[in-house]
Amino acid sequence: MSAIAAQEPRLNEKITVRECRLIGYDGSQMGIYPTVQARRIAEDEGYDLVEIAPNADPPVCRIMDYGKYKYDQAIKAKQARKNQSKIETKEMKFRPKIDVGDYNTKKKHVLRFLEQGDKVKITIMFRGREMSHPDQGLSILEKLSDDLKDVAVIESPPKMEGRNMHMLIAPLPAAVKKKKDQESKDEQGKDE
Repeated sequence: MSAIAAQEPRLNEKITVRECRLIGYDGSQMGIYPTVQARRIAEDEGYDLVEIAPNADPPVCRIMDYGKYKYDQAIKAKQARKNQSKIETKEMKFRPKIDVGDYNTKKKHVLRFLEQGDKVKITIMFRGREMSHPDQGLSILEKLSDDLKDVAVIESPPKMEGRNMHMLIAPLPAAVKKKKDQESKDEQGKDE
């Protein structure tokens, strides 16, 4: 909580410097004033005196409606969060001796995840004697990456970790942009 308070600028009576460079409500430079007089000018206009550059010499203070300023900042932050895309990582598990039909089904699931803009962690699970043939798992991962080279890029190459072999693939930037464009079209369609 104290980290948030440290980011807050000082205002009105909390400004303790003797003098400050004053900026008016309209953004005009008013000059250097004693802080007491600058606070009085802000109060007469019905606004707050806010210290916006405390490290300047002398510190810069601005006359503004601080409540409205905070509200506008909150709205901007909310918009930024709304426009931010969250990339999830999905996982698809394979076995070294996977059948062709099962492979194709799982490949379709991986494609669907990639089209949604998610990263996919491909895991090959080895059991018992399968551990002595890691090349089988590697060949599955290579085949899958070759099948998906048009829509995905390998973010981390295959590596062995205990009894599992992992590979991380991510959608190509063009596919993610296409998804965002489609979502924005859907949003516009809902608004009408």
